[in-house]
Amino acid sequence: MKINKFFNISNANDFKQISLEIFKFQAENNLVYKAFINYLHVDIRDVKSIKQIPFLPIQFFKSHKVISSKEKIQQLFLSSGTTGNSQSKHFVTDLTIYEKSFEKGFEYFYGSLKNYTILALLPSYLEREGSSLIYMVNNFIKKSKKPRSGFYLNNLDELHKNLLELDKNNEKTILIGVSFALLDLVEKYKFQLKNTIIMETGGMKGRRKELIREELHQILCEGFGVKKIHSEYGMTELLSQAYSKGNGIFKCPPWMKILIRDTEDALTLLPTGKSGGINVIDLANVNSCSFITTQDLGKIHPNNTFEVLGRFDNSDIRGCNLMVM
Repeated sequence: MKINKFFNISNANDFKQISLEIFKFQAENNLVYKAFINYLHVDIRDVKSIKQIPFLPIQFFKSHKVISSKEKIQQLFLSSGTTGNSQSKHFVTDLTIYEKSFEKGFEYFYGSLKNYTILALLPSYLEREGSSLIYMVNNFIKKSKKPRSGFYLNNLDELHKNLLELDKNNEKTILIGVSFALLDLVEKYKFQLKNTIIMETGGMKGRRKELIREELHQILCEGFGVKKIHSEYGMTELLSQAYSKGNGIFKCPPWMKILIRDTEDALTLLPTGKSGGINVIDLANVNSCSFITTQDLGKIHPNNTFEVLGRFDNSDIRGCNLMVM
């Protein structure tokens, strides 16, 4: 199939048709997804709408090789994992799709990467192998071609100096960071930034007590002297990202879509405005699985924006142990 045409989606009908095409392709070529669909007794010929497509529980990325392509593996991305939990594994057979997805996705919301200096404060990701986030941000840094773009591990003094100078010189700057590291920075320094976007990628990674979004963003707004905190929503198992420009309200690029499922019945989708488990359609995942149930809780708004409200407790996940393989 023509794997790149989903990047040219312009309307809901395009999205539906390409989603159904990719569903049929993956139902036939992804052995894990095929077995899951068979277990549910779903006949792929009966699937005529997006709401009829089965969503694969994200846990299968920890226990199985979720792949729809017979091409050679170019990259293995690994989740951070926590003590006692196995890591998710995303086998990527075509890195050009990932690169096109994150570049076009960023530029869909923010414009050309060449307009920004990209500063990255992602210590927990830099300290391990196989991070898809590091791969993406490293690409952003290279594409920005700005002399001060780069990663910062423990050199907060240098980051502080560069942030102040870039902002003073009216240079458009994005500081993308993991939550605990951004908190470390504003505890050490106070800022009044006028030309800088602060973008958090979530996660305390066991370094700090988890905070609700409103509390985290309030602390960061005060510490950086900005009115809004931007956010990126992505994960190891996806090749696309949603972005928020404030208040935790996210939007997807045209080839990505969020649906909400009932927490008591994983096979039932909920209407707009109802809270439940987040299902993701990521058409860039054409060579793995594009239809995934996540462990995040969320809500869709009438204008197709969405919020992430938290995470499932493992004991509360329904419908994710349907198949033993």
